[in-house]
Amino acid sequence: MSSDRGALALVLHSHMPYVEGFGTWPFGEEWLWEAVATVYMPLLDLLEQARVPVTVGLTPVLCDQLETLPGAAGARLRGFLGDTRRVVHERDAKGFEEAGEPELAAEIRRAGGDYARAMERLEACGGDLVGAFARLAEGGPVELWASSATHAVLPMLASNPGLRLQIATGVTAHERRFGSFGGGFWIPECAYEPGLERELADRGARAFCVDQTSLYGEGAPEHLEPVITPAGVVAVPIDWLTVELVWNEKTGYPAHPCYRDLHHRTIHDLHPWSSGGNPYRPADARALAGEHARDFVRRCVERLDCHARERGRPGLLCCALDTELLGHWWYEGQIWLARVFEEAGAQGLDLVTVSDGVERVPLSERELAASSWGQGKDLSTWDSPMVADLAFAARAAELRTVAAAALSR
Repeated sequence: MSSDRGALALVLHSHMPYVEGFGTWPFGEEWLWEAVATVYMPLLDLLEQARVPVTVGLTPVLCDQLETLPGAAGARLRGFLGDTRRVVHERDAKGFEEAGEPELAAEIRRAGGDYARAMERLEACGGDLVGAFARLAEGGPVELWASSATHAVLPMLASNPGLRLQIATGVTAHERRFGSFGGGFWIPECAYEPGLERELADRGARAFCVDQTSLYGEGAPEHLEPVITPAGVVAVPIDWLTVELVWNEKTGYPAHPCYRDLHHRTIHDLHPWSSGGNPYRPADARALAGEHARDFVRRCVERLDCHARERGRPGLLCCALDTELLGHWWYEGQIWLARVFEEAGAQGLDLVTVSDGVERVPLSERELAASSWGQGKDLSTWDSPMVADLAFAARAAELRTVAAAALSR
């Protein structure tokens, strides 16, 4: 490390519910096409150019869908990019021109270029995004993490065989796609209960992320101190104080009125307005993303320095985000990320993968609390009266799968 303060580990968790082949608007495969065009392919370009240490989780469910792109699904994606999106951008731009709104029309046409560039990227890689991620990680600074088979919230599973099947299938799928399993395992929704680490260890996991905010509160030094569990797997706390700089709908960077408004839509679901209600001005938003990146890195440095002074040792600051936030939910998110990479070098902040980070800081021994990164830091988002039908349906499906697996032996 460049100093004894420690380092920042950025973790990008990538997941998409299975929508490929299930219709289009509003929650069919167009959801996936949008993510491919505005998140995954731009991220590949960014990481290839930046060559900085980042941890990227890719769930089996997402990869299952990405693997269809060299085939018929890819033809539908190309139709979406080259026909559907091109036509609706032109129609909305023409409508704004006729309504005397030339600035909105110009922004619509500019944004249409995002999809034209996505088409070029898609053709260049032959639709093989999984292979592109694999090549990115081969001998490079990017670390790929596995996850459970169906993105199941693991503490909610109805049976131990179901839990083991979720983990084992996730690891096996990762090994098939990427050649090996390095030991990083994203537990969906950071949902943890004591004992889970034993099952992870049995399948070769070496590290996972956990949210202990409910136990220690935001800003506690414990969030920068990885924990060695009795099973030998390292639990890496995410630092919610840092995460919320980005992921807070009211105070996070994306809430600034200068950024593009995801929720204010044209008739064809395009977004030519800023969150402040004005025509969106991309140059202003890009400049602001740079300022926010500078602020983010400065705060990370301060957080690490404060921890080092208080505890007398370096810390591992883990900031975990859903990948889809960067480019889809927050249009300028990948501009911000690119500037974070630049600012880290300028401000002397070391970036590390999680695996490298846990090797470079002292490990703590302490008990972990049951938790998640959901609302309330518990399981109520996925297991409460409001979602009881979904929860019990998932458990029933799990038990049928476990029974079928037992009969097939």
